[in-house]
Amino acid sequence: MKRFLIVSLMFIFLIGLSITSAQRPYIAMISKGFQHQFWQAVKSGAEKAAKDLGVTITFEGPESEAMVDKQIEMLQAALAKKPAALCIAALDSKAVIPYLEKAREMGIPVIGFDSGVDSDIPVTTVATDNIKAAGYAADKMAEFIGRVGEVALVVHDQTSRTGIDRRDGFVNRIKQKYPLIKIVDIQYGGGDHLKSTDLTKAIIQAHPRLKGIFGANEGSAIGVINAVKEMNKVGKIVVIGYDSGKQQIEAIKSGLMKGAITQNPVGMGYMAVEAAVKAIKGEKLPKFIDSGFYWYDKTNIDDPKIKECLYE
Repeated sequence: MKRFLIVSLMFIFLIGLSITSAQRPYIAMISKGFQHQFWQAVKSGAEKAAKDLGVTITFEGPESEAMVDKQIEMLQAALAKKPAALCIAALDSKAVIPYLEKAREMGIPVIGFDSGVDSDIPVTTVATDNIKAAGYAADKMAEFIGRVGEVALVVHDQTSRTGIDRRDGFVNRIKQKYPLIKIVDIQYGGGDHLKSTDLTKAIIQAHPRLKGIFGANEGSAIGVINAVKEMNKVGKIVVIGYDSGKQQIEAIKSGLMKGAITQNPVGMGYMAVEAAVKAIKGEKLPKFIDSGFYWYDKTNIDDPKIKECLYE
C-alpha cells in the first residue's frame, strides 16, 4: 500500500511538471551565429529573462555569420514548431522577410534583436543604435588622428542592418564633420577574424599613408588587430573596434587598440525575451528599443558600468 502511494504521488508530481511546462509560452530565438562570445552573452541574458518571466526559449544560430542559408533553415524549423513568439537577429535583412510574413500569417509576433529587417513585420526591434554608436567611433577616430588623414573600415557584412548601419554611421559622420579625413577603403570579412586579417593586410599594403582602421564587429576588429601586429604597424595605425571579447580587451589594455564601442549584449537578450512576452500578451510596444552602448578604453575599462557590458 505504501509503495502504491509513493508511485501515485510521483505520477501526480510528474503530471504537474508536464502541465506547468505546457503552460509556459515557447519563444524561438535565432541569432546570427555562435562563434563570437557576443552571442553567448546575448544568450545568457535571454536565459535569465526566460527564468524570471516563466517562459521556455531555444537559442540557436549558424556556425558562421556568413551562413545566411543555414539561418533560413533554422527559421523554417522554428516556425514549424509554432512558437508563441519569434525573436530573430537577421543575417540578411531582406532574405528573411518571406518567412516573417509566414510568421505573421500564423499569428506569431516577431521581435527583432541586434539587427533589424527591411520590413514593418517585427512588432519591435531590440538593438543598439548602431548609426549613433558608429558615428561616435568616427568622432574618436578623428580625435586620435588629428582630424586629417586616410582611414579604412573592415566590416562584417553589407547585408545585415548592423553591417549597413555601422558602416554608414561611421562613413557619414566622417563625411559630414571631417573634410580632411579620407576613407580610402571598405572591406567585408564576414565577421571571420582570419579573413578580416588578410583583408586588413591588403589595405595596409595598398595605402602606406593609412592612419586609422575601424573594425565593425568582434571578428572584424580581431582581424584588424592581428594584421596591424603582423605588419609591424603598432603605434602607427589607430585601431578602433566594436563589441568586446578577450582579444579586444587585451589589445586596449596593451595600447594596441585605442578603444571600442561595447554594446549591452546581456541586456539585449533579456529585453528581447521581455518584449516577446509582452507581445504574446498583446501589449503595445515601441518600434525600437535601444539596448544602449558605451565607449571604452584604457581609462574606463574597469568601471563597473562598463565591465558588466564586456565579455571574454
